[in-house]
Amino acid sequence: MTATVSPVSYWAAVALAAAFCVVVCVAARRRPGRWRLWVARFIGIVLVVDALSYIAAELANGTWSATTSLPLALCNVGVVVAAIACWWQVQLLVELTYFWGLAGTLQAVLTPDLNAGFPHLVFFQYLAGHLGIVLAALFLVVGMGIVPRPGSVPRVFGITLAYTAFVGLVDWLIGANYMFLARPPGEWTVLRLLGPWPWYLLSATVVALALITLLDMPFWPARRAARARAAGDSPTGSPSSATIGVERIERKQGDGAGRPHRQGMP
Repeated sequence: MTATVSPVSYWAAVALAAAFCVVVCVAARRRPGRWRLWVARFIGIVLVVDALSYIAAELANGTWSATTSLPLALCNVGVVVAAIACWWQVQLLVELTYFWGLAGTLQAVLTPDLNAGFPHLVFFQYLAGHLGIVLAALFLVVGMGIVPRPGSVPRVFGITLAYTAFVGLVDWLIGANYMFLARPPGEWTVLRLLGPWPWYLLSATVVALALITLLDMPFWPARRAARARAAGDSPTGSPSSATIGVERIERKQGDGAGRPHRQGMP
């Protein structure tokens, strides 16, 4: 599905956000400084305001409902995670923001489910929340250099599965359908390409793991180089333990053979 209510306004906003992302990421790499922290925190503030505006608007309109309004969808909890990551740069939260933002939220940006046009409040909320997560993911990792650690793929995948199971339990307890775990969505979404319910849950799990792994691949060469340096595999690296052992034996033998001669010297 694409944004059909205000497509020009929507894609113009996406283009502006993309240009801003490129500029701040390049500037952050070329001219690092404390200003990067304030940019990250500004993004975090925007995300917090966006999350609170959703709740305030539904309460004001009397449309808040536990079955539809809890911030349990992955994009909703991603807003909170990304906001905290931007403010404090917690490594695990940065990893979650990066993988969730580019594997999930970016898909919502490219195939928006938006039935409100410019200048409706929902239009700005959708843009601020989704573009904010993607911008946070790229600025924290590319701009500030807080790259995912080794083992980030199984770590993030495991957390995602555990969170999905928690949401599934909530769906079962209150009769909700967060993350479309209980039944398929009424409108067309990308999930339709993954098969009927409940089989698309399995397909989505496989796709998620593949996307997370793909997003982690750019960091593999640097990790291999770091392991090689740590193991002393480079030509100028430290000598192996076997070489050190031989040198110690030869030194000990040399000291024993030369001691009587040194004692006999005048």
